[in-house]
Amino acid sequence: MFEQFAWRHIVPLFVASATTFGGLWPFWAPRDAMLEFGLPARIADSPTAQPVMVVSSARTTALGLLMFIFYQQGKLADVDTIMTVMGAYLGVVDGYVCWKEGMPDKAVFRCVSGMVIAGCGMVGLTEGF
Repeated sequence: MFEQFAWRHIVPLFVASATTFGGLWPFWAPRDAMLEFGLPARIADSPTAQPVMVVSSARTTALGLLMFIFYQQGKLADVDTIMTVMGAYLGVVDGYVCWKEGMPDKAVFRCVSGMVIAGCGMVGLTEGF
């Protein structure tokens, strides 16, 4: 899997790891995962909201797994594409939801970190400049 490894791949592999394994957390502790995500306790404590977090996080895990699979296949441009789309779109949506739910610090963190991930993908960090 790491035959093509270069130091610039640390960020994409970190993002793939965080999305793959972080997306599994809600399966065991949906309330805690929702609080860490940035949702307020009134939502995290809701038994009806918790399955939604699990379903959503499963999709996030799938994106992380795709990043690992494409990396292993040497499809480095595809890894960059996933980071670009995931970072930009999910960063904005996550930030918006956290902001709307009264969690401005988490909103800014989610949006900024998403844009950093998108930027890394847009400049082709994985594939090479």
